[in-house]
Amino acid sequence: MPSVVTRFAPSPTGLLHLGSAYSALIAWTRAREAGGRFLVRIEDTDIRRCRREYETAILRDLKWLGLDWDGEVRRQSDHFSDYGHQLGRLSGRGLVYPCFCSRAEIEREIAASAAAPHGPDGPLYPGTCRNLTPAERKRRIAAGREHCIRLDAARAAAAAGPYDFVDEGRGRLEGQPLLMGDFVIARKDTPTSYHLSVTVDDHLQGVTLVTRGEDILPSTHIHVLLQRLLGYATPLYAHHGLITDATGRRLAKRDKDLTIRSLRESGLSPEEVRRRTLAAAAGQA
Repeated sequence: MPSVVTRFAPSPTGLLHLGSAYSALIAWTRAREAGGRFLVRIEDTDIRRCRREYETAILRDLKWLGLDWDGEVRRQSDHFSDYGHQLGRLSGRGLVYPCFCSRAEIEREIAASAAAPHGPDGPLYPGTCRNLTPAERKRRIAAGREHCIRLDAARAAAAAGPYDFVDEGRGRLEGQPLLMGDFVIARKDTPTSYHLSVTVDDHLQGVTLVTRGEDILPSTHIHVLLQRLLGYATPLYAHHGLITDATGRRLAKRDKDLTIRSLRESGLSPEEVRRRTLAAAAGQA
């Protein structure tokens, strides 16, 4: 087997833009330079926001940029059973629980707390449903109450034990299993979440090197936690810097003039767009 397997895993909620193209270019280059494999995966578990036309456009833009991939494109929405099976394993060990709280209820409880714990994205879920009795959980589910599934972070941390992982630019990092609290591991409308799906897919696809933006680094702590709980190997990570505009704001899908489609339609060649991408990443644009 090739020693290096990388992947690019966009969510089809908009057109491919310069920032995401940079991530794809890094992953493709690392795989090709090592004689390894570059995979493309469509992360479309958000069934309300993801659109097939964006998926088609993203794949077209990758091909236009000259980024070829190995094997078939894996679409997460085709593999809910894979994630449901792993969720069942975690449930069987008592590591997850149903959460019936609405977003408004969570916000009210956080606002009423004098010392709500915070994570990298703000206040953490206060654990309202963690201590419901099994009977009460069954009663609410039987009554048709909508619910997501959360990982019991404290139980999971105890089950996993201490762990670490390696990031190429930062060295060996100590895992922080409580960093994001009792995060959602399965949403109300699907048997999975980004965190569970990406962990399962990286394992099933044999990914050995995960290259992605440094904004995802906090999530890596809980992805490695899930790897420990599910008995998966931990890949090498390389969290790269983000492309920003002149004000220092991160590029995003709302930057319509910096989508690959708009750059192509402006008359630029694939080589020019690739050079522009690398220049922007280096702070030269």
